[in-house]
Amino acid sequence: MADTGERVRVDFRTEPSKYRHWRLAFDGRVATLAMDVKEDGGLRPGYELKLNSYDLGVDVELYDAIQRLRFEHPEVGAVIVTSGKERVFCAGANIRMLSQSAHGWKVNFCKFTNETRNAIEEATGESRQFYLCAVNGPCAGGGYELALATDWIVMADDGNTAVSLPEVPLLAVLPGTGGLTRLVDKRRVRRDRADFFCTVEEGIKGARAVEWGLVDEVVPRSKLDEVVKRRAAEFAARTDRPAGARGIALAPLERSIDGDRIRYGPVACAIDRARGLAEITVSGPSGPPPADTAAIREAGGAFWPLAVARELDDLILHLRTNEDEIGLWVFKTSGRADLVEAHDRVLAAHRDDWLVREIRLYLKRTFKRVEVSSRSVFALVEPGSCFVGTLLELVLAADRSYMLDGARSGDTNPPATIRLTEMNFGAYPMVNGLTRLASRFLAEPGRTDKLRARIGEDLDSAAAAEAGLVTFTPDDIDWDDEVRIAIEERAAFSPDALTGMEASIRFGGPETLESKIFGRLSAWQNWIFQRGNAVGPKGALEVYGTGRRSEFDRRRV
Repeated sequence: MADTGERVRVDFRTEPSKYRHWRLAFDGRVATLAMDVKEDGGLRPGYELKLNSYDLGVDVELYDAIQRLRFEHPEVGAVIVTSGKERVFCAGANIRMLSQSAHGWKVNFCKFTNETRNAIEEATGESRQFYLCAVNGPCAGGGYELALATDWIVMADDGNTAVSLPEVPLLAVLPGTGGLTRLVDKRRVRRDRADFFCTVEEGIKGARAVEWGLVDEVVPRSKLDEVVKRRAAEFAARTDRPAGARGIALAPLERSIDGDRIRYGPVACAIDRARGLAEITVSGPSGPPPADTAAIREAGGAFWPLAVARELDDLILHLRTNEDEIGLWVFKTSGRADLVEAHDRVLAAHRDDWLVREIRLYLKRTFKRVEVSSRSVFALVEPGSCFVGTLLELVLAADRSYMLDGARSGDTNPPATIRLTEMNFGAYPMVNGLTRLASRFLAEPGRTDKLRARIGEDLDSAAAAEAGLVTFTPDDIDWDDEVRIAIEERAAFSPDALTGMEASIRFGGPETLESKIFGRLSAWQNWIFQRGNAVGPKGALEVYGTGRRSEFDRRRV
């Protein structure tokens, strides 16, 4: 984590009995998620998490809580996010943690934190589990960004409580998890007002905060709990989540790490450090899918699509945070295409069931996480693969794909094929709001409709290439050399240049709140966090809290 070379290995697996920073409470259709950060509970020594400031460990718990609220509590229609401390909501990301952290850690921290806030917004918009925020004390920086992720903000009107984004005046950086974008794109705050708000350290409180659209209502502190509970009940009454349904437990995720091999259930990974790559293999289901939604509930976390989502999600986070020198992820699959297709039919047929909806959304979030990660992504389609429907999304998410033309000498498997299913046509949109097929064929929008007619058809290498679904189709003679050269060439390029290139070309077409946030995070925040004005010896982030003044290079670039 630190620039001195010290490393912190982060485990993203947790559950409520292990939480140190959050408290969950339930009252019928309403849940309360209270932030009560333990000051000495940081991921590493060297800083105290005062005033509900947070580091990555705090957000790991928040992410887990959001997942459990969606899967384990179908009865919950509204979630109140508040502070468990008196007269302080959240001071944002811990400044000492940031000043001690290596650049890559800071950027990954911002990215994961933003993905967690996106999950809150998706829960409101797609899962009908509405989030609202009770601001019971000063709410600054990342604390306000957390509030912005909710759909309704109620703030105490007590002369002390204010919302603020003070990163520019105090730290010479930007709000790292979408604050600027949510301010003007989501809450539609006027540009001139947003400009003033983002340059005033003390923030804005009371009636002006409502007038400017920074919060939705302010109430006397004595009435805050009463008003928030009433609003939560109103939101909960609008949900379509089943009050009497039984949730499924997200049991601890089993994972083994043996040297450079990582093993879950359907998901496995082998790291080749010499070549800087992680070979990720997703195995298809071993049997037919459950017959109905009752059987899906009975299967719980063992239901193959949910198992894949959970395991792949954890692996991506592990690789992204703990293996930053592994710059290329190579996806493979293994299994029976018909069984993958059968599971996709279940996901499509029961899309209106609350649990199936959550599983589809989880897969959507996981595929998005692949694409917003600063890693190159290849897919290899070989005999024995099962890149069908949901798993075909990995091919479509890849920066390039290779499909073996014909059979491999000495291999008893038939030639490789790929297969489209209904799940490729809307279930898993990218951050730009388009399906991967639509993003792939921006110049030929009619091609996606034509491909729908080929659902269920086995496409060999020639057909897949003609359909534009794979990049290259070498035969058995050329396969090893062509794949080897591609991997070696990728490793020879600058990682910085690749990160910028990939982030620029992955999300063509329309912009959304998410694509703006991730595009800007990969460019502006990445750049600003390396500038001397922020992190130099006399930069704002370095001298914060010392009593010394920042010294800025005044040249605009």
